[in-house]
Amino acid sequence: MTPALRNGLAIAAVGTALAAVGFGQSWPLALAVLNLCLISALMSLAVNIQWGYAGLFNIGIMGFAALGGLAGVLVSRPPVPAAWAAGGGGLFIAFLILMAAAGLALALARYMPRNRSRTAALAAVILAGLFGAGAFFDPAVDAIEAVEPAKTGYLGGLGLPIILSWFAGGLFAAGAAWVIGRIALGLRSDYFAIATLGISEIVIAVLKNEDWLTRGVKNVSGLDRPVPYEVDLQQDPWFVDLVAVLHSRSLEALTGAAHEDALREFAVQSSSLFVKLCYAGLFLAVLAVVFWLSERALHSPWGRMMRAIRDNETAAGAIGKDVTRRHRQVFILGSAVVGVAGAMLTTLDGQFTPAGYQPLRFTFLIWVMVVVGGSGNNLGAVLGGFLVWFVWIEAEPAGLWLMQALTSGLPAGSAVREHLLDAAPHMRPLVMGVILLLVMRFRPRGLIPAGR
Repeated sequence: MTPALRNGLAIAAVGTALAAVGFGQSWPLALAVLNLCLISALMSLAVNIQWGYAGLFNIGIMGFAALGGLAGVLVSRPPVPAAWAAGGGGLFIAFLILMAAAGLALALARYMPRNRSRTAALAAVILAGLFGAGAFFDPAVDAIEAVEPAKTGYLGGLGLPIILSWFAGGLFAAGAAWVIGRIALGLRSDYFAIATLGISEIVIAVLKNEDWLTRGVKNVSGLDRPVPYEVDLQQDPWFVDLVAVLHSRSLEALTGAAHEDALREFAVQSSSLFVKLCYAGLFLAVLAVVFWLSERALHSPWGRMMRAIRDNETAAGAIGKDVTRRHRQVFILGSAVVGVAGAMLTTLDGQFTPAGYQPLRFTFLIWVMVVVGGSGNNLGAVLGGFLVWFVWIEAEPAGLWLMQALTSGLPAGSAVREHLLDAAPHMRPLVMGVILLLVMRFRPRGLIPAGR
């Protein structure tokens, strides 16, 4: 079987599975799964840029996705004037104090000779900056969080279209990756992985606890969306006319109130499908652009250099390649793509929930996607994103159906039957583990391996 035929069959299998969900369950569910598959494929592609190109083992994906979600809040939500009036000035002063202390510390570290006096001066400047900023920061935060905490209790955002947050999410994640890269890149791969995991947990902890920034665990709901609202579509004449044309056969036999009721019901159903299709079009466009750029980069001289560094860092360094700098480049690029995907996910959900960022969903599953699809192959990463997320979503209903079939002969009150039915949701991690084991045993290079 040629690679082109194998790739085509794999893509056709994923499309058939989504169509089966549409025919067997519902088309709104199939489109919802499709949208999440597109976002997951983008995250998988981002990790493939880091691991498949350069061999960077980043297990802090969760933190970069959360920064992308934060961008959705800071860009799209309107500002809260009362909160800015209560504590905005104090936050600004605290920020200036921190910047001044950081600048002075850098100047001391650069120009003072290495001795005990420099150490003491640096410690004094850092402590003074922290205590000085805290004197303004803490009262400002208390004042902000006291402004209608049930509704706001935070500063809000810029009130811009939420689609701009996709770009901002990429910038936030890229900036964080630059800072992390300056600190952790150059360490051994296992130390680097531990550092990324720890920093991502710090990011999540900050987002959960700093209510003045994100409302913390109280969440931010009702985010703007880049597509129409279902209610508006149901009242828009052009959409109602389109629905009437599409369902003309079902409506032609009805008259009067029955006709109006049926048309209204069709409009409600069609509006949900239309909105999900609009999201799918936007997500597919972003995925296509990132995929095209990734392919161009992979087959460019830069991509060949990155693969050389991945295969043998020592040899690449010996011929004059700056390994740490190139690692930093690819780490920033991959993290930026994760930030874009995180902002897209928050846009789709319509809310930002810091407590929802869990390593299982935003790190482990993404790595399974890359491994199953094929490390180093962009198409494999995309296929892995679709396949793994589809199985993750459908494993629970499939497990429930399987348990019901296996226990159909047992009485209704059987303890064994109840236990097996309650265990059906746990089929997800079990199925993921089985898939990963099978792929590692029979296809260790993934379903679509990278070319040699």
